[in-house]
Amino acid sequence: MKIDVIIPVYKPGQELFELLGMLAKQTVPVQNIIIMNTEEKYFQQLVYGRRFLQEYKNVRVFHLSKKEFDHGGTRRRGVRKSDADIFVMMTQDALPADERLIEELTAALKDKTAVSYARQLPAPNCRETEKIARLFNYPPKSRIKTAADIQELGIKTYFCSNVCAAYRRDIYEELGGFPGHTIFNEDMIYAAGAIRAGYAVAYEAKARVIHSHNDTCIELFRRSFDLGVSQAQYRQVFQGISSESEGKKLILETSRILWRDHIPWKLPGFYIQCFCRYAGYLLGRRYEKLPRKWVLAFTANKEYWER
Repeated sequence: MKIDVIIPVYKPGQELFELLGMLAKQTVPVQNIIIMNTEEKYFQQLVYGRRFLQEYKNVRVFHLSKKEFDHGGTRRRGVRKSDADIFVMMTQDALPADERLIEELTAALKDKTAVSYARQLPAPNCRETEKIARLFNYPPKSRIKTAADIQELGIKTYFCSNVCAAYRRDIYEELGGFPGHTIFNEDMIYAAGAIRAGYAVAYEAKARVIHSHNDTCIELFRRSFDLGVSQAQYRQVFQGISSESEGKKLILETSRILWRDHIPWKLPGFYIQCFCRYAGYLLGRRYEKLPRKWVLAFTANKEYWER
């Protein structure tokens, strides 16, 4: 089985070299690493003075402009440049926690499993509330999800993350791949389609990457706005399944842990972050009713609206 890794990149830093170094150490080898880089000048600044393609012989780099970037479309282009049986989607800021990431992730692609995604661990500098969120969304126990789980799991049945996820090429082609033009959420849209088609989505807790953010309230608002837009644009995918219930569970769990750990002074800041997330999400769900200048002010991806 040939395995490729596809990484959309924008303004890369040292973390990209760390990622490539860990991919080279995997117990299951990677055939090609396909980098879909946005804006060539930033990539050239990073590798200036290095013989990059000589040092990383299995890396292939393709450049596109910022106006061309699309969460679904760019990944579709990356897949077309691969001939692998399995391809792994990653982001530039996801670092394999060990040498068994690819092995564990791809081993989960058996029977009728279309995609498997990895557990995300918090970075050492991650704030407390983000650590709790990582544990809430990425618990230590693996799970296979099918349509039979919708009643129990709701929106989490479709949950999947292209921060680190492996896809079977045969099923991907059968289902038509990622949406060609989407502002966000291409991974969940694909996973939902796979589950509706009778396939399964695997959460593989033994496949681990270090990945977390300490986003500002504005960044949380904009990210949530784009999430709301994606759900509004794909109503047929998310219709009848509430995202708000999962948000409420996370708020209750975070509040419980902060009280338990005797750090309740972190709660006000956390509640403000939750308000920003929810406000952004609600506005995104109703983006069609907003003035265009508001949409451009709220989104994290202005170029999307210019296409």
